[in-house]
Amino acid sequence: MPTSVRRSILCYIVVVIALIIVYASIFLFLMYREAQQIPAQMVQVNPVTAVYWVIATMTTVGYGDVFFMGAVGRIFSVVVAISGVFLLFALLFPLIITPWIELRVKAALPTRVSEKLSNHLILCGYSQPAMSLIDELEHQRIPFVVIEADANTVRDLLEREIPCIHGDPSDGDTLKGANIDTARVLIANKSDEMNASIVLTARELSELKIIAILEDLSKRKYLEYAGANSVIAPKSMLGHFIGRKAVDPTVSHLVGATDFLKDVEIIEFPIYPGSELIGKSLKDSGIRKRTGCNVIGMWAGGELSLNLKSTDVIRSNSILLAVGTNEQLLGLKKLVR
Repeated sequence: MPTSVRRSILCYIVVVIALIIVYASIFLFLMYREAQQIPAQMVQVNPVTAVYWVIATMTTVGYGDVFFMGAVGRIFSVVVAISGVFLLFALLFPLIITPWIELRVKAALPTRVSEKLSNHLILCGYSQPAMSLIDELEHQRIPFVVIEADANTVRDLLEREIPCIHGDPSDGDTLKGANIDTARVLIANKSDEMNASIVLTARELSELKIIAILEDLSKRKYLEYAGANSVIAPKSMLGHFIGRKAVDPTVSHLVGATDFLKDVEIIEFPIYPGSELIGKSLKDSGIRKRTGCNVIGMWAGGELSLNLKSTDVIRSNSILLAVGTNEQLLGLKKLVR
């Protein structure tokens, strides 16, 4: 149990005991006073009765066998009852019950991966854009684990059978729980400030390759100083990509083509959503037969493969590297759109 929770429990117990002692003392004083004023009082006034009355009143049980007859005693009873309600609902639940429940829930979430997991990728922080990376890792059968601090997100990932652990990705123990010593790549996918902390901690523990996802380009050098091998700014990359996507379909010539030989050009073709090529192998797509150009490479998962097979499948995130004449490449352009 964390020290903060233990300290809260200890303070709560001390306060409750102190109030019971104070209230019991006041009860004895007032009861003795009423017994003198109202001789008909049949209540046995002693410390046991005092503690019994205080606890029954504070917990609002109030059996009614012990009570005050005078106005001062009844006002005191109200004060004790209200303070008891405050201790139960305003202090007990937020300071003790709720943290205890959270600890039990967190204890049910995984905090370590199997010792057998090695040569894997550690993704620090889950986000919706990261789902594309996860899909690609699963497609390429690359072992990975996601570290996420939000318990609800971890439960959602577990339901979708995505390998993950619960914890602070900037904490050394959490990274050790992800087998950072045997991992090959770590991706810091939190805020720039958090990423700097993640990179510093990870670099102290391992010499693995660290990639930091950047939001503010002005902070690039700080992440590099912290120990990141690569710093990627998706928003900037997306801006360039969207610009190319926006211009390319509206013009009749090829944007970004590079002269390769006389009358022969080489160019990359991103696959557009809705393209008829998505899901087809290079053989089934019939690109050469239909356009006359040759596909010499394909980007997939951030890597360029130049040793293509006819069975390689074209996906929505693929980028084709093709060679041909301007007319042939324009034919391929229609297929990828």
